Amino acid sequence: MTASAIFEKLVLHAPHISTKQLIPAFIYGTAWKKDATTDLVYQALCNGFTAVDTAAQPKHYREDLVAAGVSKAIKEEKIKRSDIYLQTKFTSVQGQDPDNMPYDKNSPVTEQVNASVISSLQNFNFADVVKDDDDAEPYIDTLVLHSPMRNIDETMEVWRTLEQYVPNEIRNLGISNCNLFTLMDLYERSTIKPSIVQNRFYPSTKFDIGVRKFCQEKNIIYESFWTLSANPNLLWSAEVGSLAEQVNITPQSALYALVLGLGNVTILNGTKSLKHMQEDWDALQKVKGLAKSQPQQWEQALTAFRKLIGQPRP
Repeated sequence: MTASAIFEKLVLHAPHISTKQLIPAFIYGTAWKKDATTDLVYQALCNGFTAVDTAAQPKHYREDLVAAGVSKAIKEEKIKRSDIYLQTKFTSVQGQDPDNMPYDKNSPVTEQVNASVISSLQNFNFADVVKDDDDAEPYIDTLVLHSPMRNIDETMEVWRTLEQYVPNEIRNLGISNCNLFTLMDLYERSTIKPSIVQNRFYPSTKFDIGVRKFCQEKNIIYESFWTLSANPNLLWSAEVGSLAEQVNITPQSALYALVLGLGNVTILNGTKSLKHMQEDWDALQKVKGLAKSQPQQWEQALTAFRKLIGQPRP
């Protein structure tokens, strides 16, 4: 992969489906946006974003309003459904508001998974606005298990239930909040292998160096979240500041670019600011330009960043 290619869309490794699926550098994150969700998702889709992350977890997400924002963008022909990557999650009882969840908390876990998936598919039914018959049936690009269950057997029970929806209603599966040992166990036991891992990128896990290495080896895309909020020491470091100054971008955008530069990474970007939406995409183009025109300087910046997070050179 060339230096500049890391800022392009990544290909999801999905041998179970025939069509090539792409995932962009930034995925719009929708947690905690409440009643503003519809408008923010619409604005994101009108300003460079083609991927959206949500969850069937009313406690922190409004999946229904995410769908409303997507529907509005499709109806106004800002984007086609086939050009959008939509990702949602199954969240266990432990992560739900007991008074507001998309399934019966007393039902068996398999029934909980089925009810959650059906609820998400109902939200993502855009048949009334899509113009392509191929997109008339609702589908989820990736269904993520929000976190491992209490043990590997329960985790596999959920995973095998989700596998039954692949590749039609669900195109890919993923897992979030997962350590290396659980990921390796899941990968070994599963029929449909995880296509993505969505984890916090922060010092407490040593920036997931081991997880990211495994993902690279197994063609699993690593999705970083809390990239800015959990890393003030990185954000205001000399290494990040140097790149920001060199290409005239914000430290926030520079940190995003350096994390992407690690390779095989996409980033959840949940900005509520239209200005920042545009700035972040523009910044990637500036860094891409540096990587193409001055590859040695870009490699120096990346080497310094790897050293900062304790990651060995590839």
